[in-house]
Amino acid sequence: MNTDTGTQNPPSPFHRGEQILQERIGVRESMERFGSRVIRPFMPEQHRAFYQQLPFIFAGHADADGWPWASILFNPPGFIESPTDTLLRINAKAVKGDPLNDTLANWKNEAQKIGLLGIELPSRRRNRLATHLVQNDAKGMTLQVDQSFGNCPQYIQSRKMEFVDTQTNVEEKDIQSLSELDARAIALIEKADTFFVASYMADNSGNASEGADVSHRGGKPGFVRVDSNNSLTIPDYLGNGHFNTLGNILENGKAGLLFLDFESGDLLTLSGRAKLLDESEDTLFFDGAERLWTFDLVKARYIQKALPMRWAFEDYSPNTRLTGTWTEAQAAAQAHAERNQWQSLTVTDIVEESTTIKSFYLKPENGHKAHFKAGQFLSINVDAGETHSIRTYTVSSAPADPYYRISVKREASQNETHEAGLVSNFLHDHIRVGDQIQAKAPSGGFYLDEDSDRPVVLIAAGVGITPMMSMARHTLIENFRARQGRELTLICAARSQQERAFFDELNELSQQSGGAINTYWVLSQLDNDQRPGDGSFHHRGRISRELFQAILPLDDYDFYLCGPSGFMQDMYDVLQTMGVADHRIAAEAFGPASLTRSQSATIDSAPIPAEVAEEALVRFVDPNTQARIEQRWSEDDGSLLDFAESHGLTPAYGCRSGKCGSCKVGVTSGALSHNEHEPSLIGENEALLCCARPAATKDGTLAELEIIVEG
Repeated sequence: MNTDTGTQNPPSPFHRGEQILQERIGVRESMERFGSRVIRPFMPEQHRAFYQQLPFIFAGHADADGWPWASILFNPPGFIESPTDTLLRINAKAVKGDPLNDTLANWKNEAQKIGLLGIELPSRRRNRLATHLVQNDAKGMTLQVDQSFGNCPQYIQSRKMEFVDTQTNVEEKDIQSLSELDARAIALIEKADTFFVASYMADNSGNASEGADVSHRGGKPGFVRVDSNNSLTIPDYLGNGHFNTLGNILENGKAGLLFLDFESGDLLTLSGRAKLLDESEDTLFFDGAERLWTFDLVKARYIQKALPMRWAFEDYSPNTRLTGTWTEAQAAAQAHAERNQWQSLTVTDIVEESTTIKSFYLKPENGHKAHFKAGQFLSINVDAGETHSIRTYTVSSAPADPYYRISVKREASQNETHEAGLVSNFLHDHIRVGDQIQAKAPSGGFYLDEDSDRPVVLIAAGVGITPMMSMARHTLIENFRARQGRELTLICAARSQQERAFFDELNELSQQSGGAINTYWVLSQLDNDQRPGDGSFHHRGRISRELFQAILPLDDYDFYLCGPSGFMQDMYDVLQTMGVADHRIAAEAFGPASLTRSQSATIDSAPIPAEVAEEALVRFVDPNTQARIEQRWSEDDGSLLDFAESHGLTPAYGCRSGKCGSCKVGVTSGALSHNEHEPSLIGENEALLCCARPAATKDGTLAELEIIVEG
């Protein structure tokens, strides 16, 4: 009750189930404000015109036993009429065998809720109605509008439709009742890129939010998983936050599914129990999935020759292209399980990014990458000389790209004491398209924080631009997928225009982002014809406090630094003088060097490393032969990597500083102390050999440790 006016607050346009799910993802208040404006008890004029031009419409309802069904009603355009902005007349009947016919035949003037979905596949436009039945006759039905609202075009595949007849001729022999899915039904589901789902909510509140609904679901063929002949698992992608379908399922645990065979005109309609999966590991590996839900069949009908229309596929929705399939999810899960093993990657393309940097495009032999975070690096193992050499290179592609891309700077010899980079020169001079490189899945603790919605500032020098490219590409993709506009500013320092990498790609990203991504170039050496404002650079000299103040509006930013150690220290110190909090500054150094942070900064909330043992019994186990090497370790033996090498073993390693993860191994027994805490690199029962030592036991007995080491 509003105590100031004495009037009752209007009821929410959302019922309890919808509200619960909105609350879970933190959009409850915004959806209430949004819903109160766009969910109306009448149809706007453009919606009325839209429905009247459609050749078909989908209807959702519950039968006499409370089971939901989705149906399709059709006729040449004009069969839907709108006498008023609250009435819709549909001059059509469902096809023979459709459960909607039974429901309408048994209607006795009590409230019959029917949800409607008008969808135009070529344009991907769609609008929804929640209605109740007010008239049913031989030609069709008249419906009173309870709620009217539009939907976004996400995940709708465009198709061109044509009538092959004006009516259907379904016979009894064409209708098959099913209690479980047969081979024909499974084949239709497995090839589907589209289906429609009916659900309802009946709480006897009398509010408009109570009623039936029918919704569209789209994805790549294979996005619906057939778990058995009566069970399906379905991903739910990022949507509009209404949660009409899932809110209904949360409340009554039922759903009806409709699959159309767009080529033959057959339809499969199912009704059964549905359940949301709050947590499932499968969600982690299915691209685009926010959550999963399951469907268990109770009853179904397969109707042949049901539809007098045929649809020709034209194109996938851009949003659909960012989603996966269950086959891909299974491969991604397998790649994750094998992330610490060396895998073969094929070089599919090589691109000159500047006079010093080349990009290598890499694809796994099985075609599926392990999931990673924007900014992480790839460990590679190449035979660049007499022995295999392991190096780490930042992935400059986005996690959603269908490939890994590493961008490698040629490390030239600078003087007699600074040798040329062995591996970087080998890659530049000898690797060709079609060659294979051994690599482990990306890892590392420097990556874009996706839980933050603060604007991002990326500050890079030289080849330090590579993780920033991954972050920028990922931001563009996520802004499109999530329909948000997280702002990103990239400030790049290079010596000259010739050494400036990714210039054209960044301009394209900025253009595609609609202004959400902006790049500023700082060059220290200019060509004679270069002038500020000519489009090739923005500032000459060094990145400074004055430059930050000139291009960054006052805001609370997340800063990311990558480049040579001296550059990053300078940038960190400048940001500190500007009052930027230490925890807002993330940095990735090359090699073992790192920032000297402010003494007042709280930069490490990790647990204190366990006390190192004075001596221990260490067993190295070869996973291939199960051969064991058992030796006494003491404090003078150093890290477990040093210890292993001193006993003739050759485990993989890269940076020897705990940053790359190349020396990660499994631990089957015993405890360790890491002098570097890398939570993003170390899982349960894992160790980084280069910075690990046996931990002391609590009772003072001899420490024993068993680890798995190849080589």
